[in-house]
Amino acid sequence: MAAAKLLLVEDDPDLLEVLRLTLQREGYETIETGDGEEALRLARRQGPDLIVLDVMLPGLDGIEVCRRLRADPATSGVVVLMLTARAEESDVVLGLGVGADDYVCKPARPRELAARVKALLRRARAAEQPLGDRILARGGLVIDPIRFEVRAGEKRLELTPTEFRLLQTLAGSPGRVFRRAELLDYAVGVGVTVDERNIDTHVKSLRKKLGEHAGLIQTVRGVGYRFRDDD
Repeated sequence: MAAAKLLLVEDDPDLLEVLRLTLQREGYETIETGDGEEALRLARRQGPDLIVLDVMLPGLDGIEVCRRLRADPATSGVVVLMLTARAEESDVVLGLGVGADDYVCKPARPRELAARVKALLRRARAAEQPLGDRILARGGLVIDPIRFEVRAGEKRLELTPTEFRLLQTLAGSPGRVFRRAELLDYAVGVGVTVDERNIDTHVKSLRKKLGEHAGLIQTVRGVGYRFRDDD
């Protein structure tokens, strides 16, 4: 199997060198840049399997880079790992809300970074498996896995791939309580080492996008989440 190709986007030359050496040591092919605009060009031209993306870039910052990656059909499916010095919840929610798959806080320990990259690539391979093709109509939502879209009436909701799988998983079994670890397996990927609390962040972002339908996803305190069962 060919080595995965990683695009490293970091404007600190010393940190960029650490990232490069750490990930090349794991057998990955790397491409590097410290510029957001160049990162977009490289993503389109090189087709990386995963992008390690610093949030605090000069000029075009990482949040906007991620937003543009997701808006471009040529790069919308690439895995994005955000690298941030800001661990506040609002920053994490913003990053995941524009489509990042996970985040690591600086200073990133080499072992942790390599483990996150490996887990995300494994998740991406699992996500390539076909989703169930049954269209779900639940609580005013229509979830269409063939078109990979969710509609609330005439409105099409703009969800990230993780948010879509999360909603599909919950809506597929109304009333069933899913533990956070289960949601990682069903909606994110088996064996992923992402912190379970990231599910909470994805749910928060998903609820915001659901708007008046946010109450369909219910929190079971201390356990996880369920989709409201109106039957």
